[in-house]
Amino acid sequence: MARYTGPREKIERRLGEKLYLKGERSYSQKSAVTKKPYPPGMHGQKGSRKASEFSQQLKSKQKIKNTYRLMEKQFKSYIKDAIGSKKEPYEYILKELEYRLDNVVFRMGFGQSRDQAKQLVSHGHILVNGKKVNVPSAKVKLGDVVTIREGSLKNQFFINLMPVWLKNYTAPVWILLDKEKMLAKIKGSPTILESGINVGDLQAIIEFYSR
Repeated sequence: MARYTGPREKIERRLGEKLYLKGERSYSQKSAVTKKPYPPGMHGQKGSRKASEFSQQLKSKQKIKNTYRLMEKQFKSYIKDAIGSKKEPYEYILKELEYRLDNVVFRMGFGQSRDQAKQLVSHGHILVNGKKVNVPSAKVKLGDVVTIREGSLKNQFFINLMPVWLKNYTAPVWILLDKEKMLAKIKGSPTILESGINVGDLQAIIEFYSR
């Protein structure tokens, strides 16, 4: 299945809530969900029937999958592995999602959205423990240090753009961020509260893939 390349805010309108896919714009009054708080399409403002259990589970899946900008095959793999694991499934899923390198770069504040963070990784700007890693799905672990490649520091994005929002950014407590050196160390485990994921949505997607 090909990656969705249409308007990202249309996804949010369809789901009826913000997933903060457009960086700074998502927090402003220009957000499509704020301006048009109803689904896209000619019947969007007419309302809809009460959602079935299946449709509610499907919505939960779409919310989390689109929040982390994942393809169906990869997302399904995470959930199936969690179901088959002897570990606590919520914690397992959370670590699979939050410890992805593209998400870590986003949580560090280096990208205003996960799409932007994914691009930074793919273009080879990011180092993990001093080694270039250009695979967005690569996993970090406790103690890893994530930095920007020295050659990339001359890029206008890192000189003029990123510092504008980074100075006011606060990283989650599991990431030790040094804004001056533009590096971060993984010092803990992400929590449900910090992730912004709803526990009910996690339960719903486990039930969805357990059918």
